Amino acid sequence: MFKYISKYWLCQILGWGTMMAISLFFVYTSGKIDSNYTISLLISCLLGIFITHMMRYFIHYYSVLKKPVSSQLYYFIILTLIFSILFGGISEAVDYIAGVNPERLQKYSTAKRIFLSSFNSLWLIGIWNLIYYLYHYIETNRKQELDTLRLEAMVKSLELKTIKSHINPHFIFNALNSIRALVDENPERARRAITELSNILRSSMRAEQMETVPLQQELDIVKDYLALEQMRFEERLKVNFDIDSDTLNQPVPPMMLQTLVENAIKHGINKQEHGGFITVRSVFVNNHHELLVINSGIYQSKIDKSETGFGIKSTQDRLNLLYQGKANFEIHDMKNNTVQSKIIIPITEIL
Repeated sequence: MFKYISKYWLCQILGWGTMMAISLFFVYTSGKIDSNYTISLLISCLLGIFITHMMRYFIHYYSVLKKPVSSQLYYFIILTLIFSILFGGISEAVDYIAGVNPERLQKYSTAKRIFLSSFNSLWLIGIWNLIYYLYHYIETNRKQELDTLRLEAMVKSLELKTIKSHINPHFIFNALNSIRALVDENPERARRAITELSNILRSSMRAEQMETVPLQQELDIVKDYLALEQMRFEERLKVNFDIDSDTLNQPVPPMMLQTLVENAIKHGINKQEHGGFITVRSVFVNNHHELLVINSGIYQSKIDKSETGFGIKSTQDRLNLLYQGKANFEIHDMKNNTVQSKIIIPITEIL
């Protein structure tokens, strides 16, 4: 039978039923019980269920449980007072109609009886409210802990995948640290970040199997990469895309544009105290496809070549192998403390 009753209604019935049973026990042992009092107590029990259910409706309607703790406390006090007065007023009306405790009716005025009844109801409504809030507080924390465990398991899984990855391990660990910081603070953003990191790792592992991919696919990876870096740099990193839509289907070497963006972050933005910007541009110029990464920073060839040698050399080698000398890569300083990396590749006719 009970399996068809929700946990909430089961607690309501058991809680108010227990309160009624205890009240009947004390009244019975005092020898003051009569049929009118029993009916009044039963009505009060049903009224308690109705009143607290109404209060629960308001809690959900105004999304009280999703508000900050200080706001929840404010609503807790206000709702307890309002529904205690409502409970007390209706209970007093029921007692008056049922003729319960006539001596009390003669002794106190209507206003005072309602006040006393509301005051007596205050602890009932207050305890109900407290239990309800505590239950949801514990449930919310439990769900957050489960989410945290799931996210940490996913993060560990991603850490294992980095062994096969061609991505800079420093970026991987920075991204994982950022995700860990978000797990408790913003689980939804942490989930998106894990998806973004998974996309990058997946593309990195597939890079060995493909000579080229459509630019659109490469841009998706770059956007995921920059979204992860923006978690770390926050307002210090400004990102711009200037993409000619006609170039989106052009084949480009996989992870090559991402490598240039990664170098721009590591050796450009990362060294700027106040951060900077990155602009990714794709255009057709003189029957060639130009991919440009422009970023804040200063390119010092003697120093930067030793630090970024693998990335630059691998880019040059891949272009030579794929295009037999028909492609070019260059990196140099521009005005206003900016660096430009440029890849120039032949246009491929798309059928």
